[in-house]
Amino acid sequence: MCKNEDFRPLDHDCVTPFELSVPTIPSDWDRRSFLKTVAGTAAGVGAVSLLAGRACADESTAKATPKPAEALIKELNSTLSDAQKSKLVLPWNHGSGEGKAPARYGMYNAPFNKQRIDEQYTKPQQELVHQILRSILADDEGYRRISKDGSWDDSGAFERCGSHIFGDPSGDGQFAWLFTGHHLTLRCDGNSQPGAAFGGPMYYGHLDHGYSEDNVFNYQTKRAMAVFEALDEKQRKQAVAGGTPGERAGSIKFRKGGQARPGIDIGDLSKDQQELVQLVMRDILSPYRKEDADEVMDIVKANGGMEEMHLAFYADKDRPQKGEPWHFWRLEGPGFVWNYRVIPHVHCFVNIAKVA
Repeated sequence: MCKNEDFRPLDHDCVTPFELSVPTIPSDWDRRSFLKTVAGTAAGVGAVSLLAGRACADESTAKATPKPAEALIKELNSTLSDAQKSKLVLPWNHGSGEGKAPARYGMYNAPFNKQRIDEQYTKPQQELVHQILRSILADDEGYRRISKDGSWDDSGAFERCGSHIFGDPSGDGQFAWLFTGHHLTLRCDGNSQPGAAFGGPMYYGHLDHGYSEDNVFNYQTKRAMAVFEALDEKQRKQAVAGGTPGERAGSIKFRKGGQARPGIDIGDLSKDQQELVQLVMRDILSPYRKEDADEVMDIVKANGGMEEMHLAFYADKDRPQKGEPWHFWRLEGPGFVWNYRVIPHVHCFVNIAKVA
């Protein structure tokens, strides 16, 4: 079980804050236009073939369309007292300096700054925070998985997680909302950092091992294993990687151009096998709202497409095997890392940004 309330470096089962090189903001980016869009009803983004199976809302649901997360973050910010803002609304680049990335890019395994929602927010504000979280997830099933069936792992409850704002969401400036708890770091940034999916790296996990039906992310491992089962003997040898990908900051930094990626090249697979990999992508994105999933696929396309991805399976020699075939599986491409640890329990680290 993880014990990292003081964010000390952790040897095995917990994650330390992550540092990431920040993507460059394009010169033609128009944030004011984006915020005008957010201020109205959230418009649907172009359909992505991998996510086309999602059902459309009926007319009655459409009439009750909830506010987008970005609008709710602005609303939450407007309700905070000066005393609350001094702790919960931090500068955009808070924590940066001496080669360190801003704290908003960290991946945390407990409430950021040990500040729990139930200790920092009024009841109405707590409901707003809850609405923000629900707004960045696809549906009730996505919420069930992210909340680990409502258990929140060692956090124990939604109210024992953390909620912080970086920057200034009151106008058209840059801002990011960070939600943190045990085995969980999620974010929403109103496209303040364009070209970075989800607004930066994410982290999720569950206390049960990834082969267990009790693990809420077991379906993702099943889907990855289905790809391995479909490979022939020669392909399986290519797919298996030696050692361990690790879980610290360096494990999800993007490789430099020309640097080899472990695993099998998706572009070398048959059409049927590539379709199985597409199902892996669909499943790992399924908990999150459509606009974020669409942005991921846009970034993948801009970075060269699914054909540039590699899928690798690791049997970590530093941990004993107990009949489970793999300790990690990893989907990696230019500007894309989905690093999934299966045992002894699930840790998954995500980093996706435009690099092309």
